[in-house]
Amino acid sequence: MIRAGDMIENAVTGERLRFHRTSADTNGELVVVETFVHPGGQVAAVHVHPHQQERFIVVEGTVGFKRGREQLAAGPGDEIVVEPGTAHRFWNAGDTEARFFCEIRPALQFERLIETMFGLAADGKTNKKGMPQPLRLAPIAKAHFEDVRLPVVPAWMQRSALAMGAPMGRLFGYGATYEPVAALRPAYA
Repeated sequence: MIRAGDMIENAVTGERLRFHRTSADTNGELVVVETFVHPGGQVAAVHVHPHQQERFIVVEGTVGFKRGREQLAAGPGDEIVVEPGTAHRFWNAGDTEARFFCEIRPALQFERLIETMFGLAADGKTNKKGMPQPLRLAPIAKAHFEDVRLPVVPAWMQRSALAMGAPMGRLFGYGATYEPVAALRPAYA
């Protein structure tokens, strides 16, 4: 369970997160993370939060954003808001480490999703973009369907695919969560 002050890293995507406020701290209202992105680093994939708003406040560096069809470059002091249901992604658009705060409202299961995805990356169980193979991803995606979805494929189609894919993934021993092996556990501060 993530607590305020914990830090978790994804060496594959080049992201490091420090949790300032957690779902437990805010009674599920929001999560606040300070995000550090190495040059060349980026979130694993374009995605949609169907019920959550994300607010990014850039502190250092240059962060590129794709929000819907719009592409932006944000620097210190800039604020980018992504409304629920809007496809988006971010990346470090500069030559130095970028740093921004991100507020996710409501929290839902955001922290558990991040722990799972970062843990898989720490154990070498993702591709070079930070995504696990489809059978491993299916139980995770089904469990987090209210947190995150694909941006282009209709929700009903994703739900149908996950209804078949998640049980297949479970047959192969994959679950909705993942705990990294002790030797490779992400560093918590």
